[in-house]
Amino acid sequence: MVTVLRQRMFVGLVAIMGVAVSGCDYWPPALQAQVEQLRSEVQTVNMEKAQLQNQVNDLSKAKQDLQTQVDDLSRINRDKTGMISSLQNQVEALRVKAVKAMAPKAPKAPAKPPVKAAAKSTAKPAAKAPVKKKATAR
Repeated sequence: MVTVLRQRMFVGLVAIMGVAVSGCDYWPPALQAQVEQLRSEVQTVNMEKAQLQNQVNDLSKAKQDLQTQVDDLSRINRDKTGMISSLQNQVEALRVKAVKAMAPKAPKAPAKPPVKAAAKSTAKPAAKAPVKKKATAR
């Protein structure tokens, strides 16, 4: 008898649980209002999330574009630095060449060795030759 009673109580409990879990469509109005408010907040948060994701994508693209510009400008800077260095070397070479060209030239040594003065004194002094003027460089 005790076993039958326990079996009936178990079947009753399972039946009550089945009805409670499966078919309760009644929601109190306060709970329905809270659920609707939470659904609205979730929808708003999802919209904000989508907007922020779009902003992140736009900023990532802008960052990539700016990085490309930085790389291009760095390459151009290296090229210009090389050109400046080359031009500085050329200017220095031209400056050295100009200094050498401006330096006074040493007078040329006479082709004949000087004659001793004693040997000339016996000879008649020759008439003075006209002096030639040096042409100035223009």
